[in-house]
Amino acid sequence: NRPESRHSGGPGPELPVRRCRANPVVTVKGSLGMSKSSRLARAVTLTSLGLCCTLIAVRSARAGLGGSPMTPPAGASTSSRVVQGSPVVSRSASTASSSASPSQSASAAYTVRETTFGSGTVVHEYVSAAGTVFGIAWQGPQMPDLADLLGSYFPQYVDAVKAARSAHGRRGASVVDQDTLVVRSGGHMGAFAGVAWLPQALPAGVSGQDIQ
Repeated sequence: NRPESRHSGGPGPELPVRRCRANPVVTVKGSLGMSKSSRLARAVTLTSLGLCCTLIAVRSARAGLGGSPMTPPAGASTSSRVVQGSPVVSRSASTASSSASPSQSASAAYTVRETTFGSGTVVHEYVSAAGTVFGIAWQGPQMPDLADLLGSYFPQYVDAVKAARSAHGRRGASVVDQDTLVVRSGGHMGAFAGVAWLPQALPAGVSGQDIQ
């Protein structure tokens, strides 16, 4: 009777039942593992995208030269003053004679935005009526970040300085004098100063000497 009881009812059928229960357990564990990996990969991707967007936002907020005025850092104070254009004397040829007659026209007004950093360094931004920074001047005990001040023109400045030092082998004051960018930076520990401007963006009646 014992052989018949193993196949007809009793402990005999328990073996396949246990096998059926074991297979789903393995499958569920595998699916859970894949789910965790997918969630982790998705979290890393979203974090990377968020970081990139944050960096782009910060970089665009610090437009600098040729763009909008920079965003003051924490602890800095700002003030602004409007500079009215001074009369510009020009000479135009007279139609009645070959002599030239002088004429006057007012130069464009602009705004000088002063930012004082917590370190004591002062930065002047010269902003046109359209809201574009065409000139910058700085002075103080700590050198400001030129990447922030020069904005999109910073790579051009770096390339020009490297080329000049490679050709002349000199260090110290950095001078860039190009048709589209002028930068003069120098000083020593505790006393730095410099100016930068865009010759093509200077308003009428304004010269590089006004950037100070």
